[in-house]
Amino acid sequence: MRTLGARERMVIGVGLGLVLAAAGYFYVVEPALTRQREAAEMIPAREATLEARRVLIARRDRLAAELDTLGAEVDTASVGLLPGPTAPLAASALQKIMKDMANGASVEVRSERVLAAQDLSGVLEIPIELTVAGTIRQVVTLLARLERAPGTITVKDVKIRVAAPGQPRELLATLTVAGYLRPGTSPPPAVERPLSGEQT
Repeated sequence: MRTLGARERMVIGVGLGLVLAAAGYFYVVEPALTRQREAAEMIPAREATLEARRVLIARRDRLAAELDTLGAEVDTASVGLLPGPTAPLAASALQKIMKDMANGASVEVRSERVLAAQDLSGVLEIPIELTVAGTIRQVVTLLARLERAPGTITVKDVKIRVAAPGQPRELLATLTVAGYLRPGTSPPPAVERPLSGEQT
């Protein structure tokens, strides 16, 4: 077998060197350059994210103070709302308030019913309808008490008619009143409920 000459060995060596150089470029240098370019492109975005986090951290104490203030304002505004946490409990509390007002005005509660609650952007409106009987003075007293009622109670509708022909001083008033509930508030304290047949 003929041995390779010096020139042939040099050509083969140069060829192998070129192949190794090309392989090194495509498999080592080119990926490294690509990663470097990608990292350079991401630097501005990472700097912006870092700066935003620095600003947020710097504002943390102020934001916490604002959150505490807002929570206190919400709690203060919620004082006049009905206790919860559910609409039936709030309706029960509103019924008791109305019965107490009716007793204070010396009117007789003839009927009462709870109407469907309405969601007003996160606050529930709890309406009830009740019919009371009394003299003109007593009904006016009840309406005046409603106007001065503590808390957030609104009169949605009032219908007044004579209780019976020939008795113009005896009136029947059907009132639709509403209270408001912020879901998640604590339940009302336990109260003694009158028996179903007991007049208030």
